[in-house]
Parts: sequence; C-alpha cells; structure tokens
Amino acid sequence: MDLLDAHLVPAVDGVAFGLLLFVVAAGLSLAFGTAGVLNLSHGTLYAIGAYTGAELSDGTWAGLALGLAAGTAAACVAGAGLSAATAPLARRGHLAQALLTFGLALIGGDLLIQLFGADELPVRVPEALDSSVMLLGHRYPAYRLCFIVMAVLLAAFGTWVLTRTRMGAAVRAAADDPQMLAATGLDPRAVHTGVLAAAGALAGAAGVLGAPIIGPGPGTSENVLMLSLVVVVLGGLRSLWATFFAAIAVGEVQTLGVSLVPDLAPYLLFAAMAAVLVLRSRFTEPSAGHGPEGPGPDPVARLRSDLAGRLRRRPRETPGTPGAPGTAAAPGAGRTGDGAGADRAGADRAGADRAGVDGAGADRAGADRAGVDGTGAAPRERGRRLPAWIGRLPGGAAWRQAAPLLVLLVVLISLPAVLDAYSISLAGSALALGLLAVSVTILTGYAGLPTLGQTAPFAVGAYATANLAEAGWTVGPVQLVLSALAAAVFAAVVGPAVIRARGTTVLMITLAIGELTGAVVNQLKSVTGGADGLVGFPGTRALWGGGEMLEESQLYNYALAVAVVAVSVTLLVLRSPAGKLLTGTRGAEARMRASGHPVGRYLLVAHICAGALAGVGGSLMVTVQQYLAPADVGFEIAAFALLAVVIGGTTSVIGALLGAGLIVATRDWVAGSWPGHGPLLLGVLFVATVYLLPRGLAGLRGGPGSGPASEAAVTGEQPPSAPAPEPTGKVSP
Repeated sequence: MDLLDAHLVPAVDGVAFGLLLFVVAAGLSLAFGTAGVLNLSHGTLYAIGAYTGAELSDGTWAGLALGLAAGTAAACVAGAGLSAATAPLARRGHLAQALLTFGLALIGGDLLIQLFGADELPVRVPEALDSSVMLLGHRYPAYRLCFIVMAVLLAAFGTWVLTRTRMGAAVRAAADDPQMLAATGLDPRAVHTGVLAAAGALAGAAGVLGAPIIGPGPGTSENVLMLSLVVVVLGGLRSLWATFFAAIAVGEVQTLGVSLVPDLAPYLLFAAMAAVLVLRSRFTEPSAGHGPEGPGPDPVARLRSDLAGRLRRRPRETPGTPGAPGTAAAPGAGRTGDGAGADRAGADRAGADRAGVDGAGADRAGADRAGVDGTGAAPRERGRRLPAWIGRLPGGAAWRQAAPLLVLLVVLISLPAVLDAYSISLAGSALALGLLAVSVTILTGYAGLPTLGQTAPFAVGAYATANLAEAGWTVGPVQLVLSALAAAVFAAVVGPAVIRARGTTVLMITLAIGELTGAVVNQLKSVTGGADGLVGFPGTRALWGGGEMLEESQLYNYALAVAVVAVSVTLLVLRSPAGKLLTGTRGAEARMRASGHPVGRYLLVAHICAGALAGVGGSLMVTVQQYLAPADVGFEIAAFALLAVVIGGTTSVIGALLGAGLIVATRDWVAGSWPGHGPLLLGVLFVATVYLLPRGLAGLRGGPGSGPASEAAVTGEQPPSAPAPEPTGKVSP
C-alpha cells in the first residue's frame, strides 16, 4: 500500500496522458485502418488544434469553448484537405503517402511557427479547473480529472457511432468492401473524405484539450506522432477499445515507468512495440511477393498452375526460329555465366526468372541465354542475333547504362573547383547520407523490406569511427572496415526480427529499432557523449603515413573516393546472380520457397550487407563533419533516407544518391538564403516530387522498377483494379 500511495499521482497522470494519446491515436487508426492513408502529418493536425486553443484561451469557459470549436474545425478542414491531396495517390503504395504527408507535416510545422512563434505557448484554463482537488489524500490537478472523464465519454461515444449507427456501418464498409458500399448508393470517396475529416477533428480536439498536458511548441507534433504510432501498433486497427487500453498502457509506461524504473523507461515503450510486432510476424506466414501479413496461397499449386498457363500460351515454333526444333542452338545458349542469364540454373529451379528476375522478362530469357547483354537490347538483324560485343560499343546498351554514372562522376570530381568551402563540406555530407540512402535502396527496392531504421547501423558506424579516432586509430581504411564490421554485426543481431515481417510491419519494427538505438545514444554517455555528442577527436588520415585531412577539399575527395568504391561494389553485387536471387525473393517468394531456396537466408544476408554499407556512410559522415550529435542519427535522418530513395526511384542506386544530394542541398544550401525555412523548402520538395515525378528521378530516363507498380510491390500492395506487376529484376544504376 505504501508503494501504491507513493506512486498514485504518477499512475493517475499516466491514465490522463494515455487517454490523450487515445483520442489522437483513434484518429490515426481511422486514417490508416479505414481510409488506408499512412498519415505522417497526424501530429501536425494535433499541433493545429493545440496552437489554436492556446491562442484563444483566456481563462474563461467561453474561451475554452471557442478554442475547442475553432481548433477542431481547423484540423477537420485540414483532414478533408488531406483526403483531396492523397486522392491522386490511390493507385500507389504507402511510400508515396509517407512522402506526401511527411512533406505536408514539414510545411505545416513551419507555417505554425511563423504564425505563433517558436516558443511554447502558455495555456490558460477556466479558474474552476485551474486548481487542485483531494484524491485519496493527494492533491491532484482538477483539469486532468476533467479530461479523463471527457476522454472516457468520447471513447464510449465513438464506439457507439462505429458499431450502432448507419454512419459507422458505412465507415466499416468503406474499409472492407467499397464496391458493395457503392452499390448501396453511397459514394466511397465521400466516406473516405469524411473519415479523414473526422480523424483530423479528433486530433484537433485532442490538441485543444491536451494543450495543458502536452503544450504546443517545437517538437510537439513529432512526439505526438511517435507515441500515437506506438499506440496504434500495440492496439491494432480493428477495435477502438483495444486502442483505448493500448493508449492507457503507453501512458502508464511514460509516467509510472519513469517513477519506478527511470533507467529503463526510455527503452520500455519501443521495446514493447518491437516485441509485439515481432511476435505477430512470427505467428504469420510471409506471403508471396512480400505482401501484407497473412498466409498466401499454396506455393506449389500456384507454381503448377503458372507453368501450365505458360505452356498453354506458348506460340507454335516454326523452323528457323531460334530454339525451334531442327534449328541449331545459338552460340552460347544454355550457358549460365553470360550477362543477365548468369543465374539461370538457380533461377530456373525457383521459377523466378519466369517472374522477370532475369532482368528483362520471360520473353527475353532466350536472348539472354544466347549471349546478348543483360538488357536484351542488343541489335538484331532480320531475326539473326548479333555478337554480344556489338551491344557494348558506344551507343549500345552497356554504354547507355554507364553514361549516367560517368557523367555524375565527372560532375562530382569537378565540384571542388567551382564551389566554396561550405558548399564542398555539404557535398561531402550528402555523399555520406547518400550511402545511407543506397543501403535503404537495397532493403526497400530489392529485398522488399521498407525500413525506417537504417540510422541504427548508421549510428553504430558513426560512433565506432568517433571512438576509434579518440583511441588513436585515425587511418581511414581501418576506420571504415571496423565501422562496417560493427554495423554488420549489429544488423545480424537485429536482422531476424526484421526479415520475417512484410510491408508496413517492417516499417514499424525498424522504426522501433531506430528509436531504441536513439535511446541508447542518449543514455550511454561514456561512449556517445549523450545529448552533447562527440567533438574534438583527431581527424582522419587518408592512408598510413599521411597527415590529418583538415581542408574541406581533402575531406570531400576522400569521401568521394570511398563513395565510388562502395557504390561500385554495390552495383556489382546487385548485378550478380546473388543480386538476381535477392530480387526473386521480392517478386516470386512463393516460387523460391517451393523450389527449396533459403529465402530467409537471402534476406538476412541482404540486411547484413545493407547494415555494413550504412556503417560506412556513418563513418564517412563523422570524417567529413568532425563532430557527431544525436540529431545526426535520429528519426529525421531515417525519414530523409527513405524519402531520398522514393525521390530517386525505389530501385535506382544512383537515384538514391541524387535524392540524398537534393535533400541536403535544399535543407542546408538553398535554405541558407532564407534562414529558418529549411523544413518548408524540404516539404515543398517532397510534395512536388510526389506529383511531378511519380517514378522518381530514375523515371526521367525511363529507368525500370521505379514506378507506382514497383512501389506497391515494395510495400506489399498492388494498385487497385490493376494486374499484379511482375518485377523486372533489372538493376537501375
């Protein structure tokens, strides 16, 4: 009883905080579970209500009512606007939604700061609520008790609306069977808009009522979004009451956990989130093609029916056709070491090449086996195949693929001659972030595992380099190898928790891993320096016997050399048979499993290699910046890396580098002429990219695997009313 009495106030605080999160998470659950919108701007909707309520609060009941009405209405209108903004993305996956809503969140956050200032606003409540009451012998704020009552009533009212009213039935039908809903005479689009407007209204009302608990200020929207995501993950999307109890649990962990186990409190929340997601994925069989969770159709039956269908559709061979009876096989046919047919023996067993893993589609597999280069684009002359070396001449397919790489390399080499010292430093940072983005491309575009947690191995590599430098290990290659090794070990440890899941579950698991790593960074001060970071360690030496690199041009040239080697190795691996098998696990997983391929092992190896590459990027960032802060490895950087991949094209390695460079240039260089508006410019960049470049930068030159279809394949979704796309397996440079 003494223990209960001592922690009574924190326990009640946890209930109030949890109910606040419930009101916010209920809206997020509606937006995601019913409307199908992954809304990363939901925290901004809360901030709209909080700022509006704080601005109109004057300590009277009329001021509270006016603030509640205005804040709820403003967020409701913003939610309806979000419906209109996401409508053109209906046939694209959640990555496009994440890019758009994250950009809108950046724009909205900047506008709120411009309107209300960068300081936290005070909130005045009516005098009757601005007092304390006795609660089991303890004084407790009356406003929080009042908020608890209102939130419970709201939960009961929301449950009644969803389960007992015609409006609730329409909402459920919109999520389960929109075609049937349309047959009843209701417009699914109107219901979709209404759901997002209601989600915005809930977030706005929570912002007004919760402003005295979580006041409006910088960082409020991000904090609320993170906690709401945890609540939705723990509670699921099916039951409002499950969300209710999950929110209470999160609130208690946030308040009572700090009181009981302060050392463990930073880890409890995201550790619980990761544990729940991992357990769910363990009890769910991965579906074919990395789709949403749930057992897929029998892979053997699917493979058998697919083969039978292809045999029925095969055209009758005629004499003179390559491969027809009575015709001599083309030179080199059947060999397994030429171009895109290099892994023919293994891919044939899986049927993966029939899904397009050979890089050109089944109808071009014969061309690959005949010695034509891996694109199937070698010139032909009246049906007779020409030697493969002709396709490699200037103007051939190989030259066309290599030309963008060479042009980009020439531009990067010439930058020190045309840029000032600050811009050169930014270019070096962009190369480091670009390697992080390439590691995300490997997982997201090729392995089909979209990730928000690659900053975890990135942080391991960065802090390993900083600590090695402090210990006197300043030779660049040594730092790179040891940092990559440390990041690879980390990726191997957490990999089994990631590779089992698919789709948005992977996003949430990796987000939890990234946040747990961030908590360790802030707590382990002896290694990381805590919130102050690390600075003052010796500079890196490019080679043994050389001096410290101090000039920006030296650091940039070192970063460029490392990036060229890392990207070249990455492209070689992705173009190899191993890379094609990895692509096959994304596009034809059921066939690969049915033929005995260890898909889990392929994904784990890809996760480890991507972690090592992220570790190299982290090491490079420390070398270029000469300091390291927790913000350099936080959630914002993880989101930027994923969004750089979407900007560049989900399967384009060079596109990821260009996307990272565009983000750094916008955030730090362009924003230099408009101080304080970097987030606004980034938000405009993300929104413009979604609408103007639906296939990313790679789509400008017709790069494969970068369109909405491939994006949907990555997130485990298929565009509605469209046939499932077959992955090309072709590596975009």
